[in-house]
Amino acid sequence: MGKIAVIYWSAGGNTEAMAKAIARGISSENVGADVFSVSEFGSKSVNDYEKLALGCPSMGAEILEECEFEPFLSSIEHGLAGEKVALFGSYGWGDGEWMRNWEGRMRGDGCLLFETGLIINLTPDDEGIKQCEEFGARFAKF
Repeated sequence: MGKIAVIYWSAGGNTEAMAKAIARGISSENVGADVFSVSEFGSKSVNDYEKLALGCPSMGAEILEECEFEPFLSSIEHGLAGEKVALFGSYGWGDGEWMRNWEGRMRGDGCLLFETGLIINLTPDDEGIKQCEEFGARFAKF
């Protein structure tokens, strides 16, 4: 089985904590997981990975972060048709509209979307970390 890239943007560390827990869950299934912030991923190619887990918190009026994550996503989404993709992120308000919109966008791009996006309110507690690890383990088998 090929590696999975877990690529995220995080302002306060909540989505980063989710990314690391998801990667642990992936690794628990003996699948390689490389974790990158958007800026760390840089010029690497998503084509080097079998699957992608993408993480971004809800910002402002329930939108994706506009300065780093949105440009990154726009730069790769043309090549995501047929690719297995999982979405995750934290939020502080609202009802998850940003995730529903993001899921619709990815489906429109032809992604093979894994489950529904995993969202956790604010900082993931022990139960939230467990949810992330379980999400990662299931994604490894997808």
